[in-house]
Amino acid sequence: MELWEAINGRRSVRAFNDRPVERDILERLLEAAIWAPSGGNAQTWQFVVVTESKRIRSIKTVSPGLLGDPAAVIAVCQDLAEARAKGGALGETFLAPVDAAMATENLLLAAYAEGLGTCVIASFHRGAVGRLLDLPKGVEPMLLISVGWPAERPPAPPRRKDDIVSFEVYNA
Repeated sequence: MELWEAINGRRSVRAFNDRPVERDILERLLEAAIWAPSGGNAQTWQFVVVTESKRIRSIKTVSPGLLGDPAAVIAVCQDLAEARAKGGALGETFLAPVDAAMATENLLLAAYAEGLGTCVIASFHRGAVGRLLDLPKGVEPMLLISVGWPAERPPAPPRRKDDIVSFEVYNA
């Protein structure tokens, strides 16, 4: 798939078919995620892939943003203790969340190229998800990604293009 097709075609999908996603496909998505840029090349991310339907249902109880019945949920986590050790306060409070977001975008584009639908979820209880995934102390879930075979292909929402780009200096 051509890059611009993936960038323009990817959508947030919240309705999924009842079909599992093969492990080798999930592993390719994670490979894309780990090739994302990382501030100071810290690579303090951790990924937890959940495909067990009972565990996904448990995660949904503490994640109001997790809609539909995805075949998988991927928790994009950061080892904040390691991020602090590698990058100080900036590593923990700024670079770790940015790194998680960049890894997520790579994963989303790879999923779209595989024909999968995804949705990024930030509306969840971090502590509860951490307990459900048995995350060690210092490792925090930053984002959840629902993954599955789409039952729908939502249309593209309009994009604002006027007055958002300036060159050299900000043009008010």
